[in-house]
Amino acid sequence: MKFWASLSGKILRYRLPILIGIGVITVLMGWLATKAEMTYTIAKILPDDDVASRDYDEFRKRFGFDANVMVIGFESDRLFDKTLFNDWYQAGEELRKIPAVKNVMAIGRIFRLEPVDSLKKFNVKPIISHLPENQAEMDSIQKAILSLTFYKDLLITKGSDGKYATTMLVTLDQESIDRKDRKELIEHITAIGGAFAEKNKVDIHYSGLPYIRTVNSLKIKEELSMFLYMSLIVTALVLFLFFRSVKAIIFPMLVVIISVIWCVGTMVLLGYKITILTGLIPPLIVIIGIPNCIYLTNSFHREYRGHGNKIKAISRVIQRIGNATFLTNFNNVLGFITFAFTQSDVLKEFGILSSINVMQVFVLSLTILPIFYSYAPSPKPKQTKHLDNKLMSKVVDRIFAIVSNYRPLIYSLTFVVIGISAYGMTKIRTTGNFTDDIPRDDRIMVDLRFFESHFHGMMPFEITIDTQKKNGAMKLQTLHKIDALQHELEKFPEFSRALSIVELVKFSKQSFYNGDTSEYALPNKEEVTFLLPYAQNTSLNASTTSSFLDSNKQVTRLSVQMADIGTTEMKRITDQVRPVADSIFPPDKFKVTLTGTSIVFLKGTDYLIENLLTSLLTAIILISGLMYFMFYSWKMLVISIVPNVIPLIFTAGLMGFAGISLKSSTILVFNIAYGITVDSAIHFFSRYGIDLKTNRFQIKPSVNAALKDTGVSIIYTSTILLLGFCIFIFSTFGGTIALGFLVSVTIFLAVFTNLFLLPSLLLSMDRAFKVKVYKEPLILVYDEEEDINLKQLKIRKINHHKPQEPLP
Repeated sequence: MKFWASLSGKILRYRLPILIGIGVITVLMGWLATKAEMTYTIAKILPDDDVASRDYDEFRKRFGFDANVMVIGFESDRLFDKTLFNDWYQAGEELRKIPAVKNVMAIGRIFRLEPVDSLKKFNVKPIISHLPENQAEMDSIQKAILSLTFYKDLLITKGSDGKYATTMLVTLDQESIDRKDRKELIEHITAIGGAFAEKNKVDIHYSGLPYIRTVNSLKIKEELSMFLYMSLIVTALVLFLFFRSVKAIIFPMLVVIISVIWCVGTMVLLGYKITILTGLIPPLIVIIGIPNCIYLTNSFHREYRGHGNKIKAISRVIQRIGNATFLTNFNNVLGFITFAFTQSDVLKEFGILSSINVMQVFVLSLTILPIFYSYAPSPKPKQTKHLDNKLMSKVVDRIFAIVSNYRPLIYSLTFVVIGISAYGMTKIRTTGNFTDDIPRDDRIMVDLRFFESHFHGMMPFEITIDTQKKNGAMKLQTLHKIDALQHELEKFPEFSRALSIVELVKFSKQSFYNGDTSEYALPNKEEVTFLLPYAQNTSLNASTTSSFLDSNKQVTRLSVQMADIGTTEMKRITDQVRPVADSIFPPDKFKVTLTGTSIVFLKGTDYLIENLLTSLLTAIILISGLMYFMFYSWKMLVISIVPNVIPLIFTAGLMGFAGISLKSSTILVFNIAYGITVDSAIHFFSRYGIDLKTNRFQIKPSVNAALKDTGVSIIYTSTILLLGFCIFIFSTFGGTIALGFLVSVTIFLAVFTNLFLLPSLLLSMDRAFKVKVYKEPLILVYDEEEDINLKQLKIRKINHHKPQEPLP
């Protein structure tokens, strides 16, 4: 095409200014890349106008954050040993000295209410006025702690084996856990806990969302660097095995290294931070960018060996495969850009950044490689020896023989694969856990199981009750309704003991009766009359009740913790809790809202899956539209799409048989894989179109020529893509492992469908239809030798004495 011919001329004519421009931009992007930061906040998945998002935002405005508590715990039969107890108390005191720690709650720092009858008030008294000096004092403190029902199953619980499990709740400043120095904060806390554990020979456990998020963020940061280095090493090794030339390694590696610098610089330029998704883009750019270099290098070597003119070879390479390479990269962009049209900020950033950088690596490969080759010495025979790879030639010849003679077998096997895969797809289940990506034997999971077994979990589940009347939350009738709801929640083994204003009222009554455990209950109407002045005059009212009541005492909260049971079970529980709550609190008089981190995660997971499915469907439609635009034929569209949809069906079936759940990290696979696998079909059709015209629309020799020309490149690029995505299998995160494994499986099968099924479908086509389709295909690349019309070529004698008539 004229555009690519003109572009090749300009690239070679202005090669020095282009290199200088790229160098300047690379320096600028490198400077920006040094400012890249990890994100330490919870990824916002739900849009602002979503009901669950609005409810949670309203909850946080009223009662503060529910995800800023780190939990430290251990189990021991020596909990009330004087030495261990005092050390546990001192650990809490050390934690209180940390500026980012707002509050520490543990059995050594609990309080009791002491009634002062003369003033009709409660004085807040700590259980411990001084550290016990002997075991007798310790026994007295133990008795006092165990008598306070309010703290039972919240800070301390006793197992069937007689051992006590206890927790220390460390409330952190929200701004501190959203900053990059949170690593030092968490390390400081764990160091204090570790020192206590080492001295007292106990197994300490840590959990809570701030801790899990921080540890995961650090792992992600380490793994992203590992993936980038591994992708560079793997691609360099594969390039050397294919080309057996240092030059063929250095130039492509320079292209992808510059692309990675631009990628990170662009991330900073757009104001994005490194997340588990955006962090995958640099190694993805390496993996996706190398195939561009392989096609360009292969074509350059083939052209140069044909006529020995280096500049002519470079120019023809740009003209011949520039359009096809652009279309394959644009095809990848369509696979990624669909994420940008979702309502999730996480997916938008991933879609926009990946799309921009896919086109950046295309531009860099199409400019840098030809310019480098133009400055470099002409290829020596040993550098083009890879074109004579006898093994690969035999493989391609064998493929063509199978395609020519065993098409019914190929079609039969294809239908068998589709049938089995379709059955496997029926076994796929949709679910997700907050800790889904963490290995079961990871320390985080070991600690989480400890808290789940002793305290029912760490996931906050909140219920807000709007009485729609000022002071309505403190009416005795409302308190009894809250108590009734708490008793219903006790029937759910997934929930911890509930904490609400009701528990504070019960605590007050027990304190009024001098700690009598039988009096831990709601007061009756008569008791309310003389208890109310005590409750109103205590300092506890201002400091603690604000966590359970809004300023008008109209809205209150009921908090429970729950295990990380997965979205399917969580949905079942919420569906069961809702009618129970409505039966106790009539919707026409009360507004009951289920919220908290657990609900937001549930809704966010469902929303993410829905958006990813929409994104996948959009990607298939857009890529199919592009393929139709290339051929202007529905039949050709089917031939190009079917071989690349079958690997997706196979992968989905494999997920069903392997028990891999359909979740955000696994749905992502299909968008990425589909955009990548279609590239092979585009390159095949690009060469096939040229060969078809050269062979005067003879189908069989054209398919054979296209296979020989692109078959090796398809195998090479697919091998790099396959090995490139395999590096993600070495991750410790389940989602990243699934991405690497499933995309690799898809690419592996796509090699067979594009080399066997696609040519088989072409050979089965009608010849007349084929001639019609390829008169002016979009991806056909012309050159001067191929533009000669043999039918119009005439030989005639020239009379130099007469003016000649123009040729028709």
